[in-house]
Amino acid sequence: MAFAERHLLGLEGMGAEAITSILDSAASFKEISDRDIKKVPALRGKTVINLFYENSTRTRTSFEIAAKRLSADTVNISESSSSASKGETLVDTARNLEAMRPDAIVLRHSMSGAAHLLARHVSCPIINAGDGCHEHPSQALLDLLTIRERRGAIAGLTVAIVGDLLHSRVGRSNLHGLRALGATVRVVGPPTLVPREFAALGAEVHTRLVDGVRDADVVMMLRVQRERMGANFFPSLDEYSHYYCLTEEVVRLAKPQVIILHPGPMNRGLEISSAVADGPYSVIMNQVTNGVAVRMALLYLLIARSKAEDAAELEAATDAPVVRGRSGGRA
Repeated sequence: MAFAERHLLGLEGMGAEAITSILDSAASFKEISDRDIKKVPALRGKTVINLFYENSTRTRTSFEIAAKRLSADTVNISESSSSASKGETLVDTARNLEAMRPDAIVLRHSMSGAAHLLARHVSCPIINAGDGCHEHPSQALLDLLTIRERRGAIAGLTVAIVGDLLHSRVGRSNLHGLRALGATVRVVGPPTLVPREFAALGAEVHTRLVDGVRDADVVMMLRVQRERMGANFFPSLDEYSHYYCLTEEVVRLAKPQVIILHPGPMNRGLEISSAVADGPYSVIMNQVTNGVAVRMALLYLLIARSKAEDAAELEAATDAPVVRGRSGGRA
């Protein structure tokens, strides 16, 4: 069964077949970005709203580029430019936006569960672009695509996810996705930054970087999210760097063909050395490139499915078939 959800709220509970369907679609969209004219009419006449309550460079920009390459119209709204600055609730904002008939809303919010909340109150597809410390599914999907491109398959690989797991929505989504596709996942970090839930979810837990990286096929570094830390989780940045910064010396402990990922933004010298970030095993720029393709696939799959469901509901309500044009839309 192909990916058939109305929303993308997270990867928890999503099966291998659905994830593979998204990755296959994303792979087919990649060549569009290599054309002289980087645009196809797949979503012509559709409108995508990027509703971002947190700062973002890669995610917001790649969703906007993805929508435009599919010929959709985009509207970008930040918290400072929305009525949230006047006290309007997230649900009221979403209801007002839905009244303008968008075809999808991409949401980033500091509150865990915000995307699930919106999905209960609006009918158009919601794509979770990061909700608090919960999930960031599109980032995990582009990571999975990058790994699959370089290693051929994900099943059987050993992946080490290193850093601030406590606050990382990227780490959680990747754990769900990697486990669903058959990878062995190690999580590595200070005991204060590795929640117990990760072991319950099937990850191997390591507190020493060398143990977590040894013989790994993939190493994924995570940013230390100081803006989310309301307490001191380690003595100092220098001490964190001493024990958990990925250096060339540590990389040598991994498999010879290891690949290094980082979702960005990177704190060079704290989480990862520049020699590793810019070195031959780094696929960090490939991740950014794949982000556009993955988000093109998500927008296409979700909007196309939403319209198909609307047509089916109309057909059932009127007890008459919906006449469609050659493009698949209603004539």
